[in-house]
Amino acid sequence: MNTLQTADIIVFFIYFIGVSAYGYFIYHKRKSASLSSNDYFLAEGSLTWWAIGASLIASNISAEHFIGMSGSGFALGLAISTYEWMAAATLIIVAIFFIPIYLKNKIYTMPQFLSKRYSDKVSTIMAVFWLLVYVFVNLTSIIYLGALAISAISNISFAWCIVGLSFFSVLVTLGGMKVIGYTDVVQVFVLILGGLVTTYLALTLLSEQFGFGGNIWKGLSVLRKEAPTHFHMIFDKSDKYYKELPGLSVLVGGMLINNLAYWGCNQYIVQRALGADLKTARKGILFAAFLKLLIPVIAVLPGITMYVLHQKGLFQQEMTDAAGTLKPDHAYPTLMNLLPAGLKGVAFAALTAAIVASLAGKANSISTIFSLDIYRKYINPEASEKKLVQVGRWAVIVAMLIAAIVTPALRSLDQAYQFIQEYVGFISPGVLAIFLLGLFWKPTTAAAAMTGALLTIPISTVLKFLPYWTDGAFPDYPFLDRMSITFVLIVVIMVVMSLVRPKRENDTHVIEIEPSMFRVSREFVVGSIIIVGILSALYTIFW
Repeated sequence: MNTLQTADIIVFFIYFIGVSAYGYFIYHKRKSASLSSNDYFLAEGSLTWWAIGASLIASNISAEHFIGMSGSGFALGLAISTYEWMAAATLIIVAIFFIPIYLKNKIYTMPQFLSKRYSDKVSTIMAVFWLLVYVFVNLTSIIYLGALAISAISNISFAWCIVGLSFFSVLVTLGGMKVIGYTDVVQVFVLILGGLVTTYLALTLLSEQFGFGGNIWKGLSVLRKEAPTHFHMIFDKSDKYYKELPGLSVLVGGMLINNLAYWGCNQYIVQRALGADLKTARKGILFAAFLKLLIPVIAVLPGITMYVLHQKGLFQQEMTDAAGTLKPDHAYPTLMNLLPAGLKGVAFAALTAAIVASLAGKANSISTIFSLDIYRKYINPEASEKKLVQVGRWAVIVAMLIAAIVTPALRSLDQAYQFIQEYVGFISPGVLAIFLLGLFWKPTTAAAAMTGALLTIPISTVLKFLPYWTDGAFPDYPFLDRMSITFVLIVVIMVVMSLVRPKRENDTHVIEIEPSMFRVSREFVVGSIIIVGILSALYTIFW
């Protein structure tokens, strides 16, 4: 039943009022002091390790996970979890090698890093590019999937869902990074709790359908037995979904490029750690890596469960659109509609928490890049701290308004999670190449970086469409393999350009690096070994 009962509405409003009141409390504590731009955009020195870790996950997990990843779980199976589990390993790399360099060089935004390492021209081009992607791809896709899900489990129209999510997100974002960071702790708790409730329901229902009562452990064994093809992490070329997740590329190829670009070179993610000291930042990132291991339990297992139930003959109508086409992304909303009153409110709050936290994180990054890398640099270099904060808040409102207007145009999407991953993958190889060479190879020039920035989309586009343009004469590579090829090509081009036309001796665009920066504490080593051990076990069991 796609309506919310009174108990659901009460639970949701408790969540809404609780988050709003807590956010106001955090904001009011800082209101008496003069709010600087670093306080507003980075919550400099204010976030604890657990707030950083929770905020990383809250900003990352959104409707694309609950809805899109469950849909991919329905279609592909457990293999889609590689995005989450490899992210846990990637976070360890970022904590060891990326974060100390950013903190040592007092980097607050990713365009600022490009300006300090290369040139203002490279920085500005990438800043504008990031703003466009964040507004027209990230914000719109999150609002779209969120509105789609909420309208599917309630009697709220799609249009009003867009309005409500946008308004709630703006409300949280206007308080600045500290409000976002600490309210994200609440958001993560709610989204994990609600996600576990939905997973529990799915496994209970499955167990009952196969005559085992409400035993969720029996439900898990039924999953393995009834959907054996859905429990493989690595596909071979004979598998029909090989193009989605091509073999070992999900471990050492395009998946690693995708994750390093996302977790190490992405303003709205890295920003959570840039206002902390190195020890706190690393502990927060490690905490986020542990949380990442849990996400498939609440986002992928429900999709696989719906696949088994659908194969058994249940939910035939709910899993299709008006034209009778099977829609994997209907899996999670269908499950939520089965929850009893009250528990559905918890799941509804969890979904809303995931959407709002992710929207707030992206909106804050849009605000930060526009205010510090565009407005202060080119429009008003003499802007006061108060003025920068005001401009940042207006940037949030305008960006969310634009995204809300554009969102209805996305209603033709099908398996949204893979769609988003593929097209974000058009830019990730170039971004990662520019950052890796800028961080770890001193001879890299600004001209090489500019070339890398300008070539990443054309190369990705050619690799995608050349098989169609040549009637199959050119190989049709899986998109993760295209990312690997694009990355290698751009690195080679940048290295050759830097060697042919090296930097001038008086070029001051350098980044400070000391070997001691990469030393980690014993606690970090132990935590990292535990995570790698868990990942090794998971991939061994489900290979």
